[in-house]
Amino acid sequence: MSKLNKDILFLIFEELQDNSKYLFSCLMVNRIWSETVIPILWRNPWRYAINYSKKNSLYTIITVYLSNYIKEFLSKKGIKIKISGQSLAFDYLSFCRSINIKIIDDIISMGSSSEYNRFLLQEEIYSFLIKKCPEIKYLNICDTYEIVYLPEAKVRLESLCELTCDTLIDSRYFYRLAHICQQIQRIIIINKNLKANHGTAKLIEFQKNLKYFKWVDDFVEDYDYFDWEQLEDPYTEIFNILEKHANTLNHFEISFLVDYNYDYTFLLYTLLELQNLKILAIYSSLFLDNADLNKKLEVATYRDLEILEIDYINIYQATYIIKNSLYLRELRIADFYDNDNFNDGSLNFIRTICENCYSIEYLTIPVFPLLETHFIEFEKLLKKCQKLRSLNFKERYYEKGKELEFGDYLSNVLIREASTNLREIGIPYDIKFSLKTLETFFEKWKGRPAVSIYLGDICFYRNNNSYMKLFDKYKIEGVIKNINV
Repeated sequence: MSKLNKDILFLIFEELQDNSKYLFSCLMVNRIWSETVIPILWRNPWRYAINYSKKNSLYTIITVYLSNYIKEFLSKKGIKIKISGQSLAFDYLSFCRSINIKIIDDIISMGSSSEYNRFLLQEEIYSFLIKKCPEIKYLNICDTYEIVYLPEAKVRLESLCELTCDTLIDSRYFYRLAHICQQIQRIIIINKNLKANHGTAKLIEFQKNLKYFKWVDDFVEDYDYFDWEQLEDPYTEIFNILEKHANTLNHFEISFLVDYNYDYTFLLYTLLELQNLKILAIYSSLFLDNADLNKKLEVATYRDLEILEIDYINIYQATYIIKNSLYLRELRIADFYDNDNFNDGSLNFIRTICENCYSIEYLTIPVFPLLETHFIEFEKLLKKCQKLRSLNFKERYYEKGKELEFGDYLSNVLIREASTNLREIGIPYDIKFSLKTLETFFEKWKGRPAVSIYLGDICFYRNNNSYMKLFDKYKIEGVIKNINV
């Protein structure tokens, strides 16, 4: 029975592995719980949101593995280290499958403020760490130490699954990794280099099962004063190589620092090849008008897409991407734009969601024209999309003097057709509600789960005491969960 209990506990703790608060609390229950949770915590101990540079216990755990001879040597150099009298309740590092250079270096810095002494500690700690860990599944080499050149690195790193790195690292470091590690499934690159790093491109090229790719630009301290002529294309080579991983890649996430004089067409054509994506996130304004791209997007098919998150996109382009996305759960768009005919574009966008995206849970939609055709299609959308939990309107179409009329129409449609799963509604400046409309809405919302409402024009409501009293009333009655006034 105790064996069964331990197995069940392990399965439960596995589900909680992202929640350090719960896992740490489990250590204090009893020895069985502690023995079960320690291997999970120490599989990737650097992932949790704690201040590692102030955790003396971690420094003690890491340095206790050093031999007494090494401890005495380091102590004579002025490094703070306990030479004897220590024992550990568990062989923590035997469970470790992760090395995060930056965090481990922060812990090492507790031993001495001297750069030379920290180097000595690095030499010793990384040497035994690479020997002690049975295999390394997760490696973060930002602020890199030359760990890949240690004798045991080849054996320990062959099974690497996840790599986080930056582009300032010498290309030769990546060349060695490319020959050792060819089964990496997740690659996260922090781009701090204005030039191409051919090593990162070669590393990506050698992978046989790449599923997750994330790129974050981080080479500008002051965006407004940056000289963009310094940029010498760190992108094209890597993104062309990514096309070769189209069959396996299912997560594609990028955040570019955008120079509007720079040609990012290469990226958009890469996206045309990545039609097995489940998650597409672009936190940059890259989807500019391109007639050839639009034509090819019309015939592109993203059947497996589940999450689409984009900063800025043409409403027609967004429609092309989601038109066959039967499994889309989240559509998050910070801003829409169009060329000429927003009426047709917004109507087609609503229809496309209604016809294809039955599983949508989080939906961003532009404020559309106050026309009967649009509200009829929007009503159909609400009827079909019964899993919808969050509905957010974005400012796009504005008819001066019609804000309250739009609010009245919207309120009536939501009351009639919105799913009982709907928990969150975002309202921009272009839509406003009269006091009577809101009171009717809240009265008819009773019996549903409490709703959170985010209002764009806060001052419109905050400056009228009658609105504030209304909000307070329905908060007390449990109709409103949150409202930003």
